[in-house]
Amino acid sequence: MPDTEILKERKELDPQYQWDLTPMYHDDAAWEAELATLDEQIQGMAAFEGTLKDAVSIGAYLDAATALARKLSNLYCYASLRRSEDTRAEAGQSMYARVNAKYAQMMAAMSFAEPEILSLPEDTLQAIVNDEQLADHKFTMENLLRQKPHTLSAPEEKLLASLGEALGAPAEIADNLQDADMVFDSVQDGEGKTVEVTGSNYITLQSSQDRALRKNSFESYYKGYRQHINTFAASYAGAVKAATAEAAARHYESSRAMSMAGENIPAEVYDNLIATVRKHMPAMYRYVALRKKILGLDELHYYDVYAPLVGEIKTRYTYEQAQQMVLDAVAPLGEDYGNLVRKAFAERWIDVYPNKGKSGGAYSSGTYDSNPYILTNFTGTLDSVSTLAHEMGHSMHTWHSNHHQPPQYADYTLFVAEVASTVNENLLIEQLLQKEQEPKTRLYLLNQYLENFKGTVYRQAMFAEFERDAHAMAERGEALSPASLNALYKRLVEDYFGPDLVMDDEVQYEWARIPHFYRPFYVYKYATGYSTAVALSEAILNEGVPAVQRYKEFLSMGGSAYPLDELRHAGVDLATPAPIDAALAKFERILDDAEETLAKL
Repeated sequence: MPDTEILKERKELDPQYQWDLTPMYHDDAAWEAELATLDEQIQGMAAFEGTLKDAVSIGAYLDAATALARKLSNLYCYASLRRSEDTRAEAGQSMYARVNAKYAQMMAAMSFAEPEILSLPEDTLQAIVNDEQLADHKFTMENLLRQKPHTLSAPEEKLLASLGEALGAPAEIADNLQDADMVFDSVQDGEGKTVEVTGSNYITLQSSQDRALRKNSFESYYKGYRQHINTFAASYAGAVKAATAEAAARHYESSRAMSMAGENIPAEVYDNLIATVRKHMPAMYRYVALRKKILGLDELHYYDVYAPLVGEIKTRYTYEQAQQMVLDAVAPLGEDYGNLVRKAFAERWIDVYPNKGKSGGAYSSGTYDSNPYILTNFTGTLDSVSTLAHEMGHSMHTWHSNHHQPPQYADYTLFVAEVASTVNENLLIEQLLQKEQEPKTRLYLLNQYLENFKGTVYRQAMFAEFERDAHAMAERGEALSPASLNALYKRLVEDYFGPDLVMDDEVQYEWARIPHFYRPFYVYKYATGYSTAVALSEAILNEGVPAVQRYKEFLSMGGSAYPLDELRHAGVDLATPAPIDAALAKFERILDDAEETLAKL
């Protein structure tokens, strides 16, 4: 494994640990040649304008649009992957910029289609949807027809589209303020050393075992937000008003209804999540109390909620060991699933190690015609192993969808996007817990599990409440002032963390640093996705073959049905509180295990 302290240039690393992109394009020249064919194909879409009047013409348009999107997807994916290899390199940056420009051209060339189709009389549209000549696009047409009451005239849609950049300005203002303009005071750690505080290292500092460093960085960080809170409140209010204005223009009852309509998710899914999480608040209060006890604190502050409970596990794993750990974890999913994971390892779908200029973090990306590729920055930690399992879940979902659906239905929605990845993560931690009896290591694993629930179910549900209430305030004509937003957020933190948490003054400003709030009503999907993954992984481990079969069928459905229907097929009905209830009952069992394990230390 390369020394992660001294990063090497990409060309110095062993190619066997780098992804092989040649199945997509033999080289950059092949990519350039295909890019050159796009203009004519994009221009060809304009020829359909004014012709979309029956099943034959609409079917021809949808076939052409699918073929164009498929080609552009290949070009975009390859350029994105090449750029990630070394973000300093001009070649990757240029390819990425040029293909993005082509994407914008394609969207402009096709903007006429939906308004033109939906302008047809209702009875004509119903006949077209049911016409056998459009059978391959029936679900697409049903979904489009569902949105007819909220689709404006072509000139109105064009006007709204032209305002896109202006309506996106609040998010850009907040991003620039956080990423470029805000400077935080340096602080002292417990040994008196000076430590710089930045937006990128703040969470790392909050995860330190040095309590003085956590406290001082917490106070420095939120001092910065307090100094700019009027600007943040104005930018967020602008984003909320943009969403509520568009919702009103499109005849939705609220901005939340508009945001959820795209995936056909009813409001009760959102409301069930919040109500059920609130019912299980006592379990979170138990976890907060357990943190306080393990850390040995008289007072638990907000700067203690990310503190490590038992320190870092020093074990390091080679990439080959990590591969085997992932294979062991997914063994309950059957031999065919395991063989597909082995294929991913053997055929170099994965770019493993960090190198100079490489994109940070991890992701899975692929197209209908390619392997699903994985970028990681493997450093040998348990977290790196978990990341590999997580991204492999995404890739397996993509592979199954692409191999069982036509191209127009291969892409699954964001609502289900984190399910397969989290199933793999949970199978890994369950496998490790099954083998591990040493109390300190076991408590470390259990705390990781509990932190996943805290961060992905409880905390995201808290964010979902904040969004719901802030948008409702705007829709009632109430001002989203710094005082009102701070008070709303402080109340929610008090509700979600309970009596054992000391409510520091700085906590009320945290809402201002959450970028997801500028993408309205997205965060709740993290909580529903995680709860779904818990239900599915529990069924896979406890029920066996029938649950595995349902799960693989879900992985194979792509975007061929609405996400709630796909999840029902897998055995999870999010229209009821049951999956959230079951997930948080699991949280309580993990908490029981952690308390029993602590007693053995």
